[in-house]
Amino acid sequence: MKSRSEAFFKEAEKKLKIAKEELLKPSEDIVSYSVCKNSQFAIENYLKGYLTKHNVKLQPNETIETLYNKCVEVDKNFKTIEMSAIACKNHTIDSRYCSELNTVSACFDTADTIDTYFRKNKVL
Repeated sequence: MKSRSEAFFKEAEKKLKIAKEELLKPSEDIVSYSVCKNSQFAIENYLKGYLTKHNVKLQPNETIETLYNKCVEVDKNFKTIEMSAIACKNHTIDSRYCSELNTVSACFDTADTIDTYFRKNKVL
């Protein structure tokens, strides 16, 4: 399972980097869809990586919310990661995206917070 979780983490880091690079552009040049989808995929891959690292079985069509809840079951401190700003968390990843810059930024911030949490706790 280690190589599978590492693959999820590597993909998450890649997607977060792409989203970050997009956000660094001048506001008129930002493609919010790109930030949104890359942030969503980063969150999903971070959570899947964490769960596979802890041998938690993943189901097809998991949502960010179901993945997050499973992470909380593994580590109660995971609740410190705020997920309320993610409007799409109860939907499958490919079905929704946000277009407002504030919402997009909140999704990116959540992905970045998960990355920071994992680094602080030596998961990555």
